[in-house]
Parts: sequence; structure tokens; C-alpha cells
Amino acid sequence: MTAEIADKFVQVRRETGFRHRVSVRGHEFAVDEPETIGGTDTAASPLELLATALGACVASTIEMYAERKGWEVGSVEVDVHFAPPRKPEPARFELAIRLPAALTDEQVERLEQISRACPVRRTLEGAQVVERLERV
Repeated sequence: MTAEIADKFVQVRRETGFRHRVSVRGHEFAVDEPETIGGTDTAASPLELLATALGACVASTIEMYAERKGWEVGSVEVDVHFAPPRKPEPARFELAIRLPAALTDEQVERLEQISRACPVRRTLEGAQVVERLERV
């Protein structure tokens, strides 16, 4: 493990079937799969959580930037529609971002640029996954 990722840590532990308990910085939640693929559908799926992370990150990034600029954006709304990867096509995420009508064209253009800088989106565009299997 490299030093730059040592402080980024998530634990995933199986509860039953495909349902897992996730721990992140003292926060806990469940993850499950839909019944159509063998889960019990008692929580969001991993892919749904990925889409959730993208939408939340875009909204927060826009809101933080607007706040620094003194622009009133209220609560930014983001809808994320997604399709899992199907060879040869990669996963697809479509975002609908709702901003206040009172913003100028220049503000909207800048916020669109800022939305593309959200860390989750940047991660999805260039992620490298390194794994190792351990016998326990």
C-alpha cells in the first residue's frame, strides 16, 4: 500500500447472501444486490452507490464553488441515470444538473466546467484498480 492512500480506508464485511456491512470513518451502512441477480434488495447496490457518489460529488463541488464566489445557488439538484458496462461499451452515466434560473449564462458555463472537476468524476475517468488476493 502506498502512503498516499493509507488514510483512505473502507471495510466491507459479508452479512448474508450478497448483503454487506460497510464501515467508512466510523459511518456504517449496508450494500446489497437486487433480487434479479441473487441479492435480497435490502440496500442500494454497489453500482447505485457509485452513481450516488458521482451525483453527490457534482452537487457538492458546484455548491462549494458557488459559495466561495458568493453566488446564490441554493440546493443544487442532480439526477443520475446510469447503465452498467456491457462489452464492448463502458458504463454510462448521464447527469441532469438543475441550477437556479437567475444565474447568468457566464455563471452557468463556469459551474458546468466546475462540475467536471469533481473528484469522483475525475476518478472514474482515469481510475487504476490494483488488487491482491490474500488467504486468511
